[in-house]
Amino acid sequence: MTRHGHPDDDTDRGQDAPAARLGFHDGVGSLQHLAVTAGIAVLRLDRPERRNALDSALLSDLVEALERLSVDEELRVVVLSTTSARALCSGVDVTEELDHAGGISRMQSFSRFLTALEAFPLPTIAVCVGNCVGGGAEIVAGCDLRIAGDNLQLAWAGARLGVPVGPARLTPLVGVARAKELIFTGRTIGAEEAAAIGLVHDTVPAEDAEGAALRLAALVATHSPDGVRTLKLAFRELDGAQGRVAHENELLEVFQRKGAGLPQGRRPGVAADDG
Repeated sequence: MTRHGHPDDDTDRGQDAPAARLGFHDGVGSLQHLAVTAGIAVLRLDRPERRNALDSALLSDLVEALERLSVDEELRVVVLSTTSARALCSGVDVTEELDHAGGISRMQSFSRFLTALEAFPLPTIAVCVGNCVGGGAEIVAGCDLRIAGDNLQLAWAGARLGVPVGPARLTPLVGVARAKELIFTGRTIGAEEAAAIGLVHDTVPAEDAEGAALRLAALVATHSPDGVRTLKLAFRELDGAQGRVAHENELLEVFQRKGAGLPQGRRPGVAADDG
């Protein structure tokens, strides 16, 4: 997986279309939108210098992109990926300089993103490479399907800062006992363990993770779009995801508004992947 902006980048990935920026903030975007083939879209997080930590601008871009794609009648699958194999996402960017109101606004954007991801009407696939920590782990668990790179470092780090996040998405995937252990300890697991507990569907070299996700997407894209949408809705209704995510989002916003909240601005000993 290479850094983009070079003429041969998409050729190296075996993709059919050049990257189109979804830059909704003064033309300086940190999200790439690729139309790969008919029915498949790729959203690549593009803040490699911060390991794709989620700042306010990137969260806003993600929400807007998912909302736009949700009404695309030709779409079959969305792949969430990255421009750097070092990280899919290292969490909320707790080094972003914000005042109290800005911190609340960012948490609301994070909640809107989690809601949009859960409510997305078509299958989503996460390219799980490098750091997938905190908010990044929520992206992993929030997608329908997951391909792991062999360099995966996956952790639910919310307990470090008392953040009430994780159970809503992880528990249905691995069971209550395993979810409690991973969330309470915040320990990091690799691709081998993630596969062993059924969290990821395949493990490949990190550089091929997006390619493997696209191959999986191509299989899904061969099916009836109406049928796939109906199945996605059936899964949502079966596992009650909407209610769980809404409840956890409420807890997050109360935590930010009235509790300790996520840090806003660089502090000693606090890294971007703690959020």
